[in-house]
Amino acid sequence: MDIQHKDNGKMGVFYVEADGMTTAEMTYLWSGDRRIIIDHTGVSEALQGQHIGKQLVEAAVVFARQKQLRILPLCPFAKAMFDKTPEFQDVLF
Repeated sequence: MDIQHKDNGKMGVFYVEADGMTTAEMTYLWSGDRRIIIDHTGVSEALQGQHIGKQLVEAAVVFARQKQLRILPLCPFAKAMFDKTPEFQDVLF
């Protein structure tokens, strides 16, 4: 699954497209220069059970490591992924 990323400096999204439509997304807001807040994760019914949500969170973790950021997961799904995945803890705020 090809996860894409857009960021405008105030907010951003990691997402998956199929046939020109967004089928999964995880949105975040910038909070200062070194922190992002994950506020929403959504996956279409067609992609349920394929672990796309976790892949979106993982893409945010990779982004945070590259940019030396911290992540505050306010989205319940993202928070659960951080709680279940010890290797994500290094970027947790």
